[in-house]
Amino acid sequence: MRDLIFPVQHDSETGLQVQLRRQLVEAIVDGRLTAEDPLPSCRRMAQSLGVSRNTVVLAYQALTDEGLLISRERVGYFVNPDAVAADVDRQAAPDSDAVSDASPGDTPGASAGASAGASAGASPGASGAPIDWWRHFKIHPSEQSHITKPKTWRHYPFPFIYGQADPELFPVAAWRLCSRQALALQAIASWSEDSFGEDDPLLIEEVRTRVLPRRGIKAAPSQILITLGAQNALSLVAQLLADSSTTIGIEEPGYVDARNIFALSGARLLPLPVDAEGLVVDKQIERCDCVYVTPSHQSPTTVTMPLARRHELLRAADRHGVFVIEDDYEAEINYVSHPTPALKSIDRGKRIIYVGSFSKYLAPGLRIGYLVAAEPLIHEARQLRRLILRQPPTNNQRTVALFIANGYYDSLVSRLQRAYRSRWLIMGAALADLLPDCRVRPSAGGTSFWIEGPEQLDADVLARSALGRGLVIEPGSIHFQAAKPPRNCFRLGFSSIAEGKIRPGIQLLAELMQESV
Repeated sequence: MRDLIFPVQHDSETGLQVQLRRQLVEAIVDGRLTAEDPLPSCRRMAQSLGVSRNTVVLAYQALTDEGLLISRERVGYFVNPDAVAADVDRQAAPDSDAVSDASPGDTPGASAGASAGASAGASPGASGAPIDWWRHFKIHPSEQSHITKPKTWRHYPFPFIYGQADPELFPVAAWRLCSRQALALQAIASWSEDSFGEDDPLLIEEVRTRVLPRRGIKAAPSQILITLGAQNALSLVAQLLADSSTTIGIEEPGYVDARNIFALSGARLLPLPVDAEGLVVDKQIERCDCVYVTPSHQSPTTVTMPLARRHELLRAADRHGVFVIEDDYEAEINYVSHPTPALKSIDRGKRIIYVGSFSKYLAPGLRIGYLVAAEPLIHEARQLRRLILRQPPTNNQRTVALFIANGYYDSLVSRLQRAYRSRWLIMGAALADLLPDCRVRPSAGGTSFWIEGPEQLDADVLARSALGRGLVIEPGSIHFQAAKPPRNCFRLGFSSIAEGKIRPGIQLLAELMQESV
């Protein structure tokens, strides 16, 4: 409260007392002033504003008379907790008495008409007219389609939501231990300094020697950049490699956030078909400057690209000079066989830009990922990241590094593998038994199923009705770039739903589908 600033204009036609009253009312309305903290003393407020003390006294007293403030003897002025929010606008409107009781030395010339004409909630420009911010924006991310979910999804009985972690599986004790180690005096000294865009060397080393080898990738420290998750990595790559002259091939259906990130760069997006083996490698590849691909578990269909198709994609990329952005999310979650080596591990032409993340294994809110690519690209990405956010918080980097170094990460991946496999089997059986009219894309891993319902099904309508019955599903139409996408697809995640809720949830979904078709 004591740090709040209430700007007033000494050359304004509106009196200083009126301006202060409006500023105080706005601060009460938007919650910056609360009932717990006293307002600054009249003398201190007067000094900070450069006005007479009497001006502040009169403004405080006027708001006290109107019930917005209360005065406590020898303590000061406080927001009245019983003040009715609906009356704020009425109480904020100054009257002729408020204008006329300005103190000597305040700006003269304020009139009742001028004061009454200004709105307490308006943000006028120099001319008094509101600013048309929309007209000034060069890009409009809010106009893009985004995947949404209820903020309270954890409270729903059947949260078949994708990309969220089950807190019951998180190794709380191990994480706390690593956090305490990261807060040791010696560790604090190493991460609390401004690193000027450099990453925690311990995390770089753990990623290089423990994480990447599991995907068959060899990389030097200079080829690794820590990012704020996969989206941050994709954004850096898009800013470096894409503009209005660039064509980026993206899977159809595909990852919504990647599509939106590349679209903001101004690049032309070329939808590339997906079949039972992932991205189809055909003549359209040669039309692209970059291709974005999710080979381990295609997003959203979950199909895995076999090794032969991966070699085919690499040959096409080398032949046509195309860069390939490999998003290797959930790569290690495989229930049928050993994970297929990453594209990056078999790349000989150095054209693969590899994106990895800890979000699916640790927690989405942690926002720690990594970018692996040729040294020139990593160098430029580091300089670009430095201008945007310097580097991801180094205390978090150190905690993750210790978590990996102490063996907890390997244990967590194994634990998740077992837990998710059990849920995968239960959901697969339930879908086969209870939704026989739907086509379920075969999957070898991941944490979701992609379902294609009867042609007459509208999954968007189904999702809305399901939400009313406590069941959260994700309609599939948003994953398509086409103007008229299929409406009968949807995705069911199982990473955050208890095993015992899976079959009853699918049973309820089957009943809702019968009602809607």
